[in-house]
Amino acid sequence: MEGIEHRMVDVNGIKMHIAEKGQGPVVLFLHGFPELWYSWRHQILALSSLGYHAVAPDLRGYGDTDAPTSISSYSCFHIVGDLIALIDSLGTEQVFLVAHDWGAIIGWYLCLFRPDRIKAYVGLSVPFLPRNPKIKPLDAWRAHFGEDYYICRFQEPGEIEAVYAETGTAQTLKGIFTSRKPGPPILPKGKGYNLDPKSQTALPSWLSEEDLAYYANKFEQKGFTGALNYYRNMNLNWELSAAWTGAQVKVPVKFIVGDIDLVYTTPGMKEYIHNGGFKKDVPNLEEVVVMEGVAHFNNQESAEETSNHIYYFIKKF
Repeated sequence: MEGIEHRMVDVNGIKMHIAEKGQGPVVLFLHGFPELWYSWRHQILALSSLGYHAVAPDLRGYGDTDAPTSISSYSCFHIVGDLIALIDSLGTEQVFLVAHDWGAIIGWYLCLFRPDRIKAYVGLSVPFLPRNPKIKPLDAWRAHFGEDYYICRFQEPGEIEAVYAETGTAQTLKGIFTSRKPGPPILPKGKGYNLDPKSQTALPSWLSEEDLAYYANKFEQKGFTGALNYYRNMNLNWELSAAWTGAQVKVPVKFIVGDIDLVYTTPGMKEYIHNGGFKKDVPNLEEVVVMEGVAHFNNQESAEETSNHIYYFIKKF
C-alpha cells in the first residue's frame, strides 16, 4: 500500500500493530467491526499526502494486535488505555481522532475520559449515545428489538463464532460489508448475519477480491472472538462509566453517516441526531454530514469524499 509502514508498539500490557504514513500532526484512525487498520487504507494515503502523520492500529483483539482471552479485558477502560499509551508512544500531546462503528464508540469514550488528548474528532456512523442510568443497554435493546437483535445474538460466547465458522470467514465478511439493508440488524437463529450463505452477489466497486482476501486472512488467523468481546462488554461499560452519567463531550466534532447506514436507519436515531439531542450532548458538534446512497462502511464506500470531509474539518485547528 504505497509506502505505508507497519510496526508493533507495547501498550497497556499488550503488543499493538499499527500502520502509519506521513509526517506532521497525528491523525489517529480507529476501525470498527469486523474491520482492521486496512479499513482506513484510503484515508492514510490521502491524509499523509496533505501533511499529516496518519496512524491506524489494529484494535485489541483484531488483526496483528494481541487478543487477551478474558472477555472482561475488552472493556472501554482497557481499550481507551491502549490508545492513550499509543498516543504517548507517538510522542505527541494531542491527536486528531477519526473513528468508525465500534471505533467511533471507543472514540466517544476517549473524548469523554481524556478530552485533553483530542484536538478534534470526526465520528463516522455511530453518534454519541448518552448513558441511560435507568436501564442497562442489553435490557433496552431486548425490549426494543427482541432477542434476535444482532447485539443480543452476539452475547453468548462461541455461539455466533460457530455460525460464522459454518458460513465461512470470507463469505461472512462479504455479507457484512456488502449489506445495504437498513434498520436494526436482526439475526434469526440459524442465519449468520441475516445472509444467504450461498449468496454469490458480486462485490461492489469499492471492495476488491484482494481487499476481501486481506480481511479474511486476518480473521482466519485471529478468529472473531476478540472482536465480538467488545459487544459482550456493553453492560460492563455501562457499569464502569456511571461516573460520566450526564457528562457532555466537549471536543470539537464532525459527524458523517450514510443515509442507508444500519445505525442511522435504526428507529429513533435520525430524530436524536437532527432534532437537538445529539447537539445537547455534544455541544461542540459543528457539522452533521449525511451521504446520499451510502451504507454503513462509508470510509471505504465513499473513500475520497470521506477523506475530504476529514481534511476540511481538521485543517481548521
